Amino acid sequence: MGSQNISKINRLLKSWPKETVVTQARLDKLDISRQLVTKYIHYKWVDRLEARAYIRSGDTVKWQGGLYALQAQLGMTIHVGGLTALELQGRSHFIPLGQYKKVILVSDRPERLPAWFQKHQWGDKLEHSCLSLFERVPDNVITKRDCGGFEIVMSSPERAIMEQMRLSRTNADINHIYQLMEGLNTLRPDTVQELLENCRSIKVKRLFLWNAEIANHTWFRRLNPLRIDLGKGKRRVYKGGQLNEKYQITVPRPEELPNV
Repeated sequence: MGSQNISKINRLLKSWPKETVVTQARLDKLDISRQLVTKYIHYKWVDRLEARAYIRSGDTVKWQGGLYALQAQLGMTIHVGGLTALELQGRSHFIPLGQYKKVILVSDRPERLPAWFQKHQWGDKLEHSCLSLFERVPDNVITKRDCGGFEIVMSSPERAIMEQMRLSRTNADINHIYQLMEGLNTLRPDTVQELLENCRSIKVKRLFLWNAEIANHTWFRRLNPLRIDLGKGKRRVYKGGQLNEKYQITVPRPEELPNV
């Protein structure tokens, strides 16, 4: 192999965080062709993860290393969201049972995940949703998780709980959200206000305010509901529940609320 190609692999390895995926799109920017990657594989510098996706030889790459590539190399809006973001920030006391946990990934706009990411068996169960939940996403509602040599983007608690509300489908989901909200006593009221004003989902806005009011958090009293468009008409959120007149949504009866 020529010295120029040796120089390319050296530059690649120097800029490539361990236990992450490198995509062919990234390699193209570094002027490394698929033919050249084949040589790197032959010399055992690189292993093929899936088509158009590679890992360092000897590395074990988890979903975090794949997500890093989607965010840092492909510029996608996908991030760790909902309950998973709350769990990773210590905001949930409910640990999933079984060997494989569910990982919630959320995109802010419609985007299709690359075939290599969808096809690969990551070990955990990944669930991806394109929510388009907010008209505008404030800069301060993302946080980064250190994965040891690289970082991935995930939702702040204020954003994550709203994403989880948007993903709720069943009465059990609504009860779980009630339990989660009970523990969110340090949310930033200015951030909550901005998210609610930019939220596209009437259901989420009403459900959030009802939960926050029931939890009686200090930050709730600093919100200005008059600046939040709550729409018109009733919404059935909880099947078989009772109508909350203030927010015009069906919610659990007092005796149906879970113990926290």
